[in-house]
Amino acid sequence: MNIILLLFIFTLAALLGLELISKIPSQLHTPLMSGSNAISGITIVGALLATMASDSGVVTQIIGFVALVAATINVVGGYTVTDRMLGMFKKKEQ
Repeated sequence: MNIILLLFIFTLAALLGLELISKIPSQLHTPLMSGSNAISGITIVGALLATMASDSGVVTQIIGFVALVAATINVVGGYTVTDRMLGMFKKKEQ
């Protein structure tokens, strides 16, 4: 029963996220993705806790490590894109 509830919540979140992202204009997409890096930071903390838990199994530690790597890539990529976007608005030195 618990796994069915988790799958339902995951499916609902995926469909809701897809619907919300499709409604955002392209001009606002990069600034919103920059703001979502805070959420990936929370994911990093959760992945660290899952990976470093002493009573968790090997599978949990592997999944936590994969989540940690994916969230770190997301945060670094998000800040890189944001930095490039902000660089487009700087005045060019002559």
